[in-house]
Amino acid sequence: MSSDQESCHLCKEHLRDPVSIPCGHVFCSICLKTYWDHADPSGSYLCPQCRVAYNKRPTPRRMGGSRHSTIQRNSESFPPPPPSPDYNYAGPQDVGCDICIGKKHKAIKTCLMCLASYCEKHLKPHYESATFKRHKLVDEIGHLDRQICPQHQKGLELFCRTDQMCICVLCTVKEHKGHDMVSAEQERAEEQQRLGATQAEIQEKIHDRLKQMEELKQAVDALKNSAHRALQECEKMFSDMMRSIERMQQEMTKLISTNKRAALNNAEGHVERLTHEIADLKRRDNEITQLSRTEDHIHFIQSYQMLIAQTDAEELPTVTVNPYFTFGPVTKAVSEMKQHLNEFSNDELVKVAKAVNKMIFCQLDESKKRQSIKSDEAAMYKSVPVQEPQYREDFMRYNRPGRSSRGHRMAHQL
Repeated sequence: MSSDQESCHLCKEHLRDPVSIPCGHVFCSICLKTYWDHADPSGSYLCPQCRVAYNKRPTPRRMGGSRHSTIQRNSESFPPPPPSPDYNYAGPQDVGCDICIGKKHKAIKTCLMCLASYCEKHLKPHYESATFKRHKLVDEIGHLDRQICPQHQKGLELFCRTDQMCICVLCTVKEHKGHDMVSAEQERAEEQQRLGATQAEIQEKIHDRLKQMEELKQAVDALKNSAHRALQECEKMFSDMMRSIERMQQEMTKLISTNKRAALNNAEGHVERLTHEIADLKRRDNEITQLSRTEDHIHFIQSYQMLIAQTDAEELPTVTVNPYFTFGPVTKAVSEMKQHLNEFSNDELVKVAKAVNKMIFCQLDESKKRQSIKSDEAAMYKSVPVQEPQYREDFMRYNRPGRSSRGHRMAHQL
């Protein structure tokens, strides 16, 4: 065993019941056990000296036959008593004892007079000696330098209300002479009362904010349900309107077809009548031609009188055709109806948009807002202004992709 292994790395004293671990370092059995008992059970086990990590807690090997143990057993002086099993050392997050040399123990108290923190062992003089009777012990605190006056290196015991800062007794002589000063205890007591009122106010604000958040959540749910119902009802009404327009289109098609068919039937009747009349007239013309060629004078006279009498007695009706007949008025009427419908729908949609945009869902009450809130942060709570659509092109920008072909056809017709 080397000379540097004559003492335990943990307690800095002679080895008692030495044990070794796989990395080769030797410690007191009780020191090593206590050290690993206070290790993080979920982490690895480190060698206190070389910091080698073991995933599983190693089983120490006793060094009973070593020369050092033999010398220690034969020594006339008794070794110091072993440390208590609850012997705890200060970790990275703990406050260490300012008196311990080497590996420091956890501090359990801080003396505001000595401006030092002590472990259980080194704290005993403060309890046993009358010298420390006037010293004030508090639970260990970190950042002890904050308790010291940076100018006089004395403990901070007073509070200067004029400068709103903690000071030491020497500060009252010059720097804070004539200022309004009270003890730290008195200032703490008054601030403690204000702190309680502040805490009650904060709790009330928390309750108020939770209530507002719950109301906002309920309002959001109601808004979603209302928007869903409005979409369904509007889609149904627009579908009804499109079906009405389709019925109007069918009625207009039926009207044009009926009038066309009636006009054609009338024209066909006149054509048929004119055909018969032309055939009859041609027959008479043929009879007159044959009569003019006959050599029988009696037959000519008798037939001529009959033909003349028949021709004079018969008057053929005249068929008058309107060269300006057209279905243009129908097209014009539909065009005017389209224009009126387009203007009416735009006006109504603008009215609806104005009415909806005037309804405020939620907003921040500016009168109760703290002055510390910046204007750009407050703007996050305001409603986003919506530009009201005025023309058909404005509404078409809100048209969602993927609409039915009938919807596009309807929009095109309008």
